[in-house]
Amino acid sequence: MAASQDSTSRFMRAIKNGDYLLAAALFAVVIVLILPVPKAILDSLLSLSIGFSVMILLVIIYVREPVQLSVFPSVLLITTLYRLALNVASTRLILLDGDAGKIIESFGQFVVGGNYVVGAVVFLILVIVNFLVITKGAGRIAEVAARFTLDAMPGKQMAIDAELNAGIIDETTAQKRREKIQQEADFYGKMDGASKFVRGDAIAGILITLINVIAGFGIGMLQRGMTLPESLKLYTLLSIGDGLVSQIPALILSLAAGLLITRASGRQNLGSSLARQLGFYPRALGILGGILFFFAIMPGMPRIPFIALGGLAIALAFTMKRRKLDATRFSTLLDEAEDFEDPKSRADMPGGASTRIGGKSSSEAESGVSAVSDAPPTTGELQKLVDTDILSIELGYSLLRLADENKGGDLIARIIGLRKSFAREMGLVLPTVAVRDNFELEANDYRFLLRGKPVAQGRLLPNRSL
Repeated sequence: MAASQDSTSRFMRAIKNGDYLLAAALFAVVIVLILPVPKAILDSLLSLSIGFSVMILLVIIYVREPVQLSVFPSVLLITTLYRLALNVASTRLILLDGDAGKIIESFGQFVVGGNYVVGAVVFLILVIVNFLVITKGAGRIAEVAARFTLDAMPGKQMAIDAELNAGIIDETTAQKRREKIQQEADFYGKMDGASKFVRGDAIAGILITLINVIAGFGIGMLQRGMTLPESLKLYTLLSIGDGLVSQIPALILSLAAGLLITRASGRQNLGSSLARQLGFYPRALGILGGILFFFAIMPGMPRIPFIALGGLAIALAFTMKRRKLDATRFSTLLDEAEDFEDPKSRADMPGGASTRIGGKSSSEAESGVSAVSDAPPTTGELQKLVDTDILSIELGYSLLRLADENKGGDLIARIIGLRKSFAREMGLVLPTVAVRDNFELEANDYRFLLRGKPVAQGRLLPNRSL
């Protein structure tokens, strides 16, 4: 009894992890390639193909960055093989029985109106859009993204190592970032190869449809005694219906691949990003509404659609403009509240204001710590007392004028210039350097500190400095 329960629990865990399901799905694809499939089962498999492609498209819309769906190249390969297996099964039914189930018949009769010429045109349009527009563009984007991702890997690795050595991040964070860089390189490289499968699927769809039409025409005329119009209509409609059922999921997956590759990493999904970024320019919607109203008054144009769309665009423009103004006012109120709470944080206001240089204000560089006031310290001031600067320079009181811009000192400007030059030449950003006084030092002494620990000390004569 216990052994039975244990085996059942292992089986349920395997199903939950998807191990058995994936193996069973691949085995079913092989079975479909070899054995004849009943019409009812073929209808179910075709429905699964359409539904799965739509599900992948919806998942990609909600993905925040491409690496979150790193299995997509494998999904493209599996679904391509799955559709080709269904093409083989449907071709077998079309040529043997002249009937391939309800779904293919519905696509051949209802979607194209029972006209095989219209069906052929619709099928060719779908194939051209899929092959020449979406698949080709997505493949090119994947190729360029893979190339640039590989080229940027050394610089990203060096930046991570620099931040780790500077103490900005810990070893765990650095390891996660390295893994993410490796995942990005692997993902775009795989997508570059997977796009070739999609292009091959589009070409195979055209060839399979042509083979079905030609072979069906020959079977109908030579083996079943059909007339030319009867054979042409029956097998052409079935072949085009089969091609449409196969190409629509392929088109959806190609669109999903293009959306995933062109998706930039961010904190929001695709819909939220579109609404936020396009809604940031309400003036464009207002101009669009005016243009649509202009089209509405042109002679011969249908007025109701243009007036409705123009009114909707103007209404959206006013709504977005109002939200933008509300957000701006709210941000202004927050800034005013912060300034009221901590007046010393206003950096560019005249009269007692300070200018931040290298992560510390010039007043701090001159006096070492903030002046003690009667007002209770704010959270920001308490945080400054707790934090330890990564790099800092302490000066004796005779050297303070070197850091005072009002007295002609240019030490702060030189430090900023050195950090900028180092960043341009080496590609690494040094931590900010805090400059403060230390009355425990001799008048002409200075010292360098790393995380609050002295690492070097020297003496400088102010009148003899270069």
